[in-house]
Amino acid sequence: MNIPFAIPMIGQEERDAVREVLDGSILVHGPRATIFEQAFAEFTGAPHAVSVSSCTAGMHLIYFAMGYGPGDEVIVPAQTHVATAHAVELTGAKPVFVDSELETGNIDISKIEAAISSRTRAIVVVHYLGVPVDMRQVLAIAKRHNLFVLEDCALSLGAKVDGVHTGLQGDAGVFSFYPVKHITTAEGGMVILRDGELAKQLKLKKAFGVDRTHGERKVPGMYDVITLGFNYRMSEIHAAIGIEQVKKLPTFLTKRAENHQVLSEYLESTDGLRVLPAPMGRLTSCHYCLAIILDDGFASKRAQIMDLLTTQGIGSSVYYPQPVPHMSYYRNKYGYDDTQFPNAARLSRQSIALPVGPHLGSRDMKRIAGGIKKIMEEMTCSMSMS
Repeated sequence: MNIPFAIPMIGQEERDAVREVLDGSILVHGPRATIFEQAFAEFTGAPHAVSVSSCTAGMHLIYFAMGYGPGDEVIVPAQTHVATAHAVELTGAKPVFVDSELETGNIDISKIEAAISSRTRAIVVVHYLGVPVDMRQVLAIAKRHNLFVLEDCALSLGAKVDGVHTGLQGDAGVFSFYPVKHITTAEGGMVILRDGELAKQLKLKKAFGVDRTHGERKVPGMYDVITLGFNYRMSEIHAAIGIEQVKKLPTFLTKRAENHQVLSEYLESTDGLRVLPAPMGRLTSCHYCLAIILDDGFASKRAQIMDLLTTQGIGSSVYYPQPVPHMSYYRNKYGYDDTQFPNAARLSRQSIALPVGPHLGSRDMKRIAGGIKKIMEEMTCSMSMS
């Protein structure tokens, strides 16, 4: 693939940092996880940051700390990665899905209130492809109903609402450092929040509920367990990579914004599709990718279009293959059918994600746009003749 959809941007700095960890004797419970938390908190403006083993673990940890369980409900966008819903499901609580806005791919805020019941405990928003949700309206709904607000920020590192970083709008935000995200730690995640007491509980519960860190133990190996917890810690190897990645993040974000703008301009007025726009003004995207939405007449041609891009050496992807409630587990358990969540289903069927990552430049954007235009023109001609 000459133009891969995404690659981890790992340099010599990360390799040296990992080697330094491996040359030492501390692979977990060391200082690097704390240093990474501090660096991430500084970048986002968060009062507190808690490193975890994955974004999924972070979301589950928050629900666990909040005490959610059987009989509780959490509002979840239908158009998201399954992890957003799984984190709720794993507590025994029920995810209650809400359809998407066609314009942004984000949760349809106008439909949230109708999904709230006496059992609802929280609202989860997902900033779809780095396009932030308008959090003012969500927070107003949450305040009226006294609900916790969790932001799934897996794709929104660098995105802001009213100048405030995503994850700090609601009660907590969780980020992903999977290899193709804005930064990577190979695998890992981070929780940011303002509530110091909740942050303390997350740190306790991510490490078995043990009351004393290694550095706080007067007698080695002696500690107490004061609450139920998990092994959701981040290792020193992962944190060492993260420390170096955060240093590069401003450059990564600038390149993504430049690539997104160039590709958007090249694709402007292309017949048969529309570009999912990057917002302006109060809402600032972090440009995870550029999504095109095929017109209805081309919906059945998506796989063919993506295959043709692949033959040209251009990588692409889909976010996401189905609305979560249409996937077999949730469909079978809760009885959802294809008539529900039509906007999310349309986005799932008709969108193609194109790369804008910092591994690419303006010439790559021109080539991607040229490939798309050529495919769409040939398909339009073929369809008109048949």
